[in-house]
Parts: sequence; structure tokens; C-alpha cells
Amino acid sequence: MDLTNDEITKMYFYENRLLTFVGWPFEEECACTPENMAKAGFIHTPSGNSPDIAQCFFCLKELEGWEPEDDPEKEHKTHSNCNFITLKKPVEDLSVEEFLRLEKERKKFLIKKNCKQAIDKFEEAVKLKRGQIIQTAMGEE
Repeated sequence: MDLTNDEITKMYFYENRLLTFVGWPFEEECACTPENMAKAGFIHTPSGNSPDIAQCFFCLKELEGWEPEDDPEKEHKTHSNCNFITLKKPVEDLSVEEFLRLEKERKKFLIKKNCKQAIDKFEEAVKLKRGQIIQTAMGEE
């Protein structure tokens, strides 16, 4: 397993996160500059009508609606229980064991997100099927 070539693993490093902030609407004289966003673990994940969506590469928390005075680190800590934002030392100074333990926690966030998406999809299908059953039952009365 080559962890250095994995796209997500690259995001552990500030410089790579910073590179994602092309077109970020807050550049200068703001608390949420690309530099501060990247330091707080965020990557820029804009959509067509939301140019200010940022997602933590680690805990996958997405935040949008940024204001110039928003502090990325504070916002991240407020909205997520993220292991990356609470690191006490730079990624470069982690031992292999510490890094692998951290990566295990990141995988847990990914599994939780995937499970939630699957549950949401299932519940939507159930809702649709329930509606069809009710329509069928009403039509037969």
C-alpha cells in the first residue's frame, strides 16, 4: 500500500489543500483566506451555484455560506468532532503509528458518511414504495 500516492493522503499536507482553493471568493483582508482554510483542513469543493463550499478532507464536513470574518479553525471545531483539526503537532512530525491511527479515524468518517448515504437512499426508496402501495390500495377501494 503506497500512502504517498493516494489522492486523499496527499490532502494531509497543507500545500496540497491550498492548491484546491482556485476561485475561492475570499482572498485578502478576510479571516477565511485560502491559507487559513487550508490550515484548518479544508479543501475547496465548489458547485455551480455555491462557489464557497469547503469540505474537511478528513472528517468530510462540508460548510458553505462563509462570511469574510469567519474563522475556519473555529468553524471547523464548532461543526465537527474532527481528529485532524485537534492535532497537537504537524502531520510531518507524526510517527508512522500516529499517522496510521489518524488514518484509521479518517476511514471511520468515510464509512459513516457512506452508511448515512445508503440509509438515506433506502429511506427514500421506502417512502416512494409506500406511496405506490397507498395509491394502489386507494385505487382498489
